Amino acid sequence: MTDLTAADRRQQLVDMYHEVGACRTCPLGSMRTNAVFGMGNSNADLMFVGEAPGAEEDRQGLPFVGRAGKLLDELLGEIGMTRAEHAFIANTLKCRPPGNRDPQPEEIESCRPYLERQIQLIEPRVICTLDFARIPGLLEQEVTPAEPPPLTAPGPVSAPAEPPQLELLG
Repeated sequence: MTDLTAADRRQQLVDMYHEVGACRTCPLGSMRTNAVFGMGNSNADLMFVGEAPGAEEDRQGLPFVGRAGKLLDELLGEIGMTRAEHAFIANTLKCRPPGNRDPQPEEIESCRPYLERQIQLIEPRVICTLDFARIPGLLEQEVTPAEPPPLTAPGPVSAPAEPPQLELLG
């Protein structure tokens, strides 16, 4: 937990948004159309983390805006939530890998500080990892659906989930 006010945390996220937009730490920064920082409530208890932006995300500069994003919005709606009000959505990588290939380890490590800082500033209680977004050692505690978290968990709990794309495949 940080000692920053909500307004200070939000301002730091805005500053980081601009930093990510200018990032050229790895070659992906020079190949993208737009950096995909994240979107949603900066005070959310729930954070979704995907693997990397797809083609539509790269075009718009927003995470989960394609068919899988629409399905995620529907699923959130079924439980009375919206991404704007109740969640923050980000990706492990902030730039789209060419041909939608899997992220390379050096790309993950280049973007890791951004994701770590987003988690620190947003302070979610639950992080739901989508796709193959798990980054070993990023979170103190990971759980599976068969293993609910203890009520006294000190930091955010990571709950891996199948990505919405799998539902679209039938």
